[in-house]
Amino acid sequence: MPSRWPELPVLELLAAVGTHGSLGAAARAVGMAQPNASRSLANLERNLGLTLVERHPRGSRLTADGLVVAELAGRLVDGAAELLATATALRDRHEARLDLAASLTVAEYLLPAWIAGLRHAHPELDVRVRVENSTQVFELLAAREIELGFVESPSVPRGTRSRIVARDRLVVVVAPAHPWTRRTHVTPDELASTPLVTREAGSGTRSTLAEALGPLASPAGRQLATPAMVLSSNAAVLISAASGAGPAVLSELAARPWIARGELVEVPVDGLDLGRRLRAVWRGGEPLSAPAAALLGQLGGETR
Repeated sequence: MPSRWPELPVLELLAAVGTHGSLGAAARAVGMAQPNASRSLANLERNLGLTLVERHPRGSRLTADGLVVAELAGRLVDGAAELLATATALRDRHEARLDLAASLTVAEYLLPAWIAGLRHAHPELDVRVRVENSTQVFELLAAREIELGFVESPSVPRGTRSRIVARDRLVVVVAPAHPWTRRTHVTPDELASTPLVTREAGSGTRSTLAEALGPLASPAGRQLATPAMVLSSNAAVLISAASGAGPAVLSELAARPWIARGELVEVPVDGLDLGRRLRAVWRGGEPLSAPAAALLGQLGGETR
């Protein structure tokens, strides 16, 4: 029984002896100096317990055992070459594809321009985007279904790296006929006690609002009012608020065109900070692929 597995370079050399008819020609074919080739072949014979090559002053040739082993060695070398070619193809495929997920506001109002900039620099890149709320983006990241995510939530899970890539703020908007339009502002207490048209639990918008109004919730104060409506898209929230379903709190990026057209009116909230940071997130302790690193480099910001 051989003491160890043969190394591929010597198997390639042996297969080349069978192809080229001599050890010298085989060594030249595989790029090995002839003294090294002779020494490697002798070690292989010793390891296998077989004489593979007959050596003569005028050259060398394979023995009967050598012919059998050389044919098998050729198959192994071909298999190794196929393995390397397949691994290269897989790596190239992964490097030419970037799987992302983004929370709704980022996906609708910011990500398209970011991807366009990336594709301009890397036109061959296949970028695939899933649109989810912030909680689901973190779940996809943990499940390794995406490499990079974009979220609106005020915090990130342990073990997740993040970088602030944009800033936004939430605005309170109402239909033009709503009584709040005749006010210069509302108070945080009024906002907390009013049933709102809002996004679903798990969305960055909902969690940012809950954190901002946190001091007004139990146990220090009252419970926040039960929402008037819970909807899973910015468009649905905007339409419902404009139809008079109640005040809504959502991204300024989403509400700005509606406010500009007069379909909704922004109502200031006195003394409440509704600013938020939009973050890129990825798994900690792992290097990013070249496309993901290129996208982050394009966006800048401070990594945490």
